[in-house]
Amino acid sequence: MGVNETVLVVDTSYGSTVGVVGYDPIVESDSRTHVEKLQVNIAKALETAGLAPGDISGIVTGVGPAPFTGLRAGIVAAKAIAFATGAKLVGQNILEPQAWWNAERHGSADDGLRVLTLAVNDARRKQLYFELCQPASPDDAAHDARPLIAMDIDYPANIVERVNDAVAAYERRFDGRVVVDVVGHGAAKYSDALASIQLLGDIVDESVLDQGAHGLGIFARRYDACDIARGESPVEPLYLRRPDAEVPNPLKHVLGHGGVKAAR
Repeated sequence: MGVNETVLVVDTSYGSTVGVVGYDPIVESDSRTHVEKLQVNIAKALETAGLAPGDISGIVTGVGPAPFTGLRAGIVAAKAIAFATGAKLVGQNILEPQAWWNAERHGSADDGLRVLTLAVNDARRKQLYFELCQPASPDDAAHDARPLIAMDIDYPANIVERVNDAVAAYERRFDGRVVVDVVGHGAAKYSDALASIQLLGDIVDESVLDQGAHGLGIFARRYDACDIARGESPVEPLYLRRPDAEVPNPLKHVLGHGGVKAAR
């Protein structure tokens, strides 16, 4: 972040996470209440940092992939604050920062080890959002991701098959050891299926946003890189599937029915 930058993070890809970069975030894991608490938690986060809304210079909002309603609430809140304060708004998907954080977890102790990250987020309906990421550094925020499997949604058993095929092809290109870490919410829920991943390393049922102030900073690193790498772009949600709620079909006309007459 720039010296005078004050950046707020708002993410509702899984529960909700709200915080000012440099401070511990407020995390709500219960998706049934996070929308109601979102405004209160944003106010608390600013108060903890000793800031007023007008002090915010930038906002990083999570754009998913995640289920429809909760994700939309966070993005709308972030857009409203950006509009009211004039802060620059940047969208960040929830999956790529998992790879940046996972790279930090491993460090550089073994240069011969190539760590792939299967970044996941619970999609409900027995599915996972996922992306298979190549070895990464947190500094890669300045560049577009080079995934081995692009962001998608699928059932765990299908994900395992797709990952094994991609990893086998990847392994043939390099010498040295390769491992696949599964990182993100939903990893433990489907650990039995994910255990069939060949060359499996860790299964970590946590998000980068669960890592306190440090994780918040990793998640927000694309903020600095945004203008350098690709400029500001519209912030739109990543649903990857249709929402549950749909516009109902028109009511069928009943023959001989004249409609409801207004009461006199």
